[in-house]
Amino acid sequence: MHRLILTVTSVGLGVLAASGPATAMGGGEAAAVEHARMNALAGGPTNAYDADLLQRYGCLSGTNSPVCHPHASRAHWFRGHRRAYR
Repeated sequence: MHRLILTVTSVGLGVLAASGPATAMGGGEAAAVEHARMNALAGGPTNAYDADLLQRYGCLSGTNSPVCHPHASRAHWFRGHRRAYR
């Protein structure tokens, strides 16, 4: 009985040890995207890599950053007079 418990425990620890680095590498870009989003909420991206991530994956709602709204500078906030042709 003790051998069975010892075997199952060692196999379980081996599986956990083998799967640790694979999970950490897969979550690396997700962590970088969240870091870029938090930088954008704080005032803007701090480097070109963050700006690229924000353009690729998007920003959080309510983020007031030029990278998150690239077309905001070209928006027409008012409508000028229409010309009446006679």
